[in-house]
This record gives sequence, C-alpha cells and structure tokens, in this order.
Amino acid sequence: MGMWSLGLGTLGVAIVGIFLANTDLCLTKAAQASLEYLEDADLRSTGDDENTIKAKALWEKTGAVVMAEASELSSLKTQLEDLGVPLVAVVKENIGTEIQDFRSHFAGDIYVDEKHHFYGPLQRKMGGLGFIRLGVWQNFMRAWKAGYHGNMLGEGFVLGGVFVIGAGNQGILLEHREEEFGNKVENQDVLQAVKRIVPVQ
Repeated sequence: MGMWSLGLGTLGVAIVGIFLANTDLCLTKAAQASLEYLEDADLRSTGDDENTIKAKALWEKTGAVVMAEASELSSLKTQLEDLGVPLVAVVKENIGTEIQDFRSHFAGDIYVDEKHHFYGPLQRKMGGLGFIRLGVWQNFMRAWKAGYHGNMLGEGFVLGGVFVIGAGNQGILLEHREEEFGNKVENQDVLQAVKRIVPVQ
C-alpha cells in the first residue's frame, strides 16, 4: 500500500507540475514599457563601427519596428521599406558567433542592448518549466525546420518581444511580449500598427 501511495503521490505532483508549466500562473507578468524608458536605452551597433546610440534615434523621424530577438518579421522587410519604416533587431548579448549566425535569419540592422531595456522594465524569464510546455516544443520545431538552431551559450531564458514605435512622440503603437519561447507576433498586427505611423516632416 505504501509504494502505491508514493507512486500515486509522485504521479499527482508530476501532473500538477505539467499543468502549471502549461499555464501562465508561474510566468512573471509583463510590465508595459513606456516610450521614455525605451528611448533612453543605449544600443551598440554590431556593424564595423560598433557605435553606441540612444534608441530614440531609431524611430525619431520615421518610426520603427524593433524586435527583441525575433527573426520571423524579416518577411515584412520589403513592405516596411515601402512604408519608409526600418526593421531593427535588438539582442541582449553577443557571445561567440551568435550575431553572425542571426544575420542569416534577419534582414535588418542589429543592436546589442546590454542593459536589457527592450526586455524590461520587468525582465521576464521562462525558466526550466518552459521545457515541459507544449507550445515551447511546437515553436522550437518550427524554428528548427526554418534552419534556426541557436546556441546553448549566454542567458537563454529571457523572453523578448516586438515593438512598433511611432515617429517623434507618437509613442508605442504595438507592444507584443513573448508568453513563452518562440511566441511570435502576428505579421498583420505589425503592419496595421506601422500604417498608423506619422513620419516627422
């Protein structure tokens, strides 16, 4: 009887753990970023010059689509260029060949946000429970089939997102935060937000 009780108890804990991992109950809630918070970020270019700029320079005149570690939006680059809006990626670190590998999946400029402004103001991490979430495995397989393999270096548990930021003081027109690894924004939502950008003359 004792072994059965122990076995059933262990099974019950496992089921509860899997249930909790597949809900948002254990996930830190996203705090909305303010324009002031984002525009103050120092971003280091990953080009030859490695200049550091204030993030505000990316969207001040034309607005911008800024992605915190997503690559799927590259398919919108031509449409964004037609609308005069740049597509920019912000990554939290540059370890080994990480950015070089990322360039083959992303068609815009890449900047390093060492203070993780675009991952905050309340940084969210998936944690080890992410490995038993069904959605994470589905997103992993989608990325793997697309040829993006990532690496096992650095801080991989931090969740990213996508921002569409209007020109001047127009503000944040779209803020999408990953709910789990690989949770992507709908391209149509991005385009609708971009069409609301009013360039500064």
